[in-house]
Amino acid sequence: MAVHPNQALFGGEKPFPVIPACEHFAGSEKLILKALSLQDPATPNGVGPVFDITCDCEDGAASGQEQAHAEMIVRILNSEANKYKMAGARIHDYTHPHWKKDIDILVGGAGEVLSYITIPKCTDIAQAREMITYIQQVAKQHGIRREIPVHILIETHGALRQVHEIAQLPWLQVLDFGLMDFVSAHHGAIPAAAMRSPGQFDHRLLARAKTEVVSAALANGVVPAHNVTLDLKNVEVTYSDAYRARNEFGFMRMWSIYPTQIQAIVDAMKPNFDEVTDAANILLAAQTADWGPIQYAGELHDRATYRYFWEVLQKAKQTGVAMPEDAEHAFF
Repeated sequence: MAVHPNQALFGGEKPFPVIPACEHFAGSEKLILKALSLQDPATPNGVGPVFDITCDCEDGAASGQEQAHAEMIVRILNSEANKYKMAGARIHDYTHPHWKKDIDILVGGAGEVLSYITIPKCTDIAQAREMITYIQQVAKQHGIRREIPVHILIETHGALRQVHEIAQLPWLQVLDFGLMDFVSAHHGAIPAAAMRSPGQFDHRLLARAKTEVVSAALANGVVPAHNVTLDLKNVEVTYSDAYRARNEFGFMRMWSIYPTQIQAIVDAMKPNFDEVTDAANILLAAQTADWGPIQYAGELHDRATYRYFWEVLQKAKQTGVAMPEDAEHAFF
């Protein structure tokens, strides 16, 4: 019987998270429902289930309406509108009096379908650790056995200083880089122009910060996610930013804050067709050889390269890149 790559290639090791390359933020009920409709390719302008949605409690909730806002998110996540179960939520930061209540409502009400919880503005690892521990406690209280993935925003000096330790925290799936708050934390030393391209990639302090976030994430089996593009309607700018983030810095995911940015990010970060075809052919040959070494196009391949190509195929699946039909049937 043919052995699947998941059984053949990760003997005791933690597989790298394979999640969508785009994360779209939506704050209000109207915008969350609109984003959920875009996940369905059958709807007008639908791009398909190739992106996650972050339902935003932090910036989305009006002051004094935090509880009602979180309850609204729970209601939507449990509804038929959440067809693909590809939506998480960003909670308030550690200094906000409602962060624990956010977790109580979100985990207690939608813990089985919540794709992830994003934690913003930590200034010390102790804050992140306490918040994750609270998520775990609430999940246990509600009989939720799954690990709820946690995303942590690196957007303060303190978080960047401890990023390699933060990347080792339990339940962590993503490290996000928060550009605007990070620039603001430099008290004018980084110009506002660096909140957009090319400055966001070329300024030495920002290039160093992004490199540290990616390095810490990848060293610990965590996905590094890039900040937003402020230019909402210029698709070419969004594509260029996502392409540079992916190919120059190693980011494997990027935020979207406007619907037209979604497809541009996915297109910039998806594997190319030729690599997907090679990956499919190599893995099919490897499976036939019981995952022993093979030759392909005059090159030797074994389990070390099989791991790489298996991730290529999974990313292709997540981003809607077509692959040979026999590979689709064998592996998915």
